[in-house]
Amino acid sequence: MKEANPAPQAPPIAAGDRSLIEGFLERIWSELGLADNTLSGYRNDLEQFAAWLAAQQPASSLGSCRRDELFAYLAARSQPIPGKKRGYSARSTARLLSALRHFYRLLQRDGQIAEDPTLLVDAPKLPRSLPKALAESEVESLLRAPPDTALGLRDRAMLELMYATGLRVSELVGLRADQVNLRQGVLRVTGKGGKERLVPIGELAADWLQRYLGESRPLLVKGARVDALFVTARRAGMTRQMFWILVKKHAQAVGIASQRISPHVLRHSFATHLLNHGADLRALQMLLGHSSLSTTQIYTLVAKEGLKRLHQQHHPRG
Repeated sequence: MKEANPAPQAPPIAAGDRSLIEGFLERIWSELGLADNTLSGYRNDLEQFAAWLAAQQPASSLGSCRRDELFAYLAARSQPIPGKKRGYSARSTARLLSALRHFYRLLQRDGQIAEDPTLLVDAPKLPRSLPKALAESEVESLLRAPPDTALGLRDRAMLELMYATGLRVSELVGLRADQVNLRQGVLRVTGKGGKERLVPIGELAADWLQRYLGESRPLLVKGARVDALFVTARRAGMTRQMFWILVKKHAQAVGIASQRISPHVLRHSFATHLLNHGADLRALQMLLGHSSLSTTQIYTLVAKEGLKRLHQQHHPRG
């Protein structure tokens, strides 16, 4: 078996492998419509594997990879990462295998390889973790945290809109002004894979959004033409990273621990609170933009866990 330890500094990827990766990403983008973040993750996984193969003695490549080489690479990834106590997580390895399976199935379908090296390779079992959700009182405190300023009004509108709609962070910051219809009370959202859906806003969120559009946004754009709905003081569109910083800052201001909060927690809270108040699961699936109902069903577990805690806390025999 070949050496299983990855080189400290990966050598350049062979030109042939680079060409295969680019062709693969272009094909799955056009055929499957995968999100940019997914494509970026697949690229990173394939490039790391190609670099590891090129570092072996003798050197190998993606196009000639054998199953024993893939097993050796997976074994290498399980070893502790320099400076850390553990190797790559099971979730990271599962994503790698997903990328490789797509990659080699396409090569085999095109007749470029005779055998798929990912066959008989089992993906690691992932723990089923429940999404974190804030209590309704905590969400109310968070929504009231932004100050009464132009930037604070923008932050309040973003928080209100995210909690009222359950948008993904990328969907929220990617909204354009022309995707908002306050008269009808809906957003036209572009989700994963470029799929569009209409999402109702809700009266309170619509009121704060109306205030932001009328009072705050004109001061921030300063007459410039900006397509993004939510803008920064520099007249640029809001980014996911900047929004995460803002959420963390407002959460700390009202005493919510930083490890319990993220922009995605608001999406989880939206879904959990809707179910707690009797929302239909399939309606929730449509609101969240899930392609599969099984993805949405995990929120029923969150609701059940909340009921268990309530029973244990207040029932005399809990």
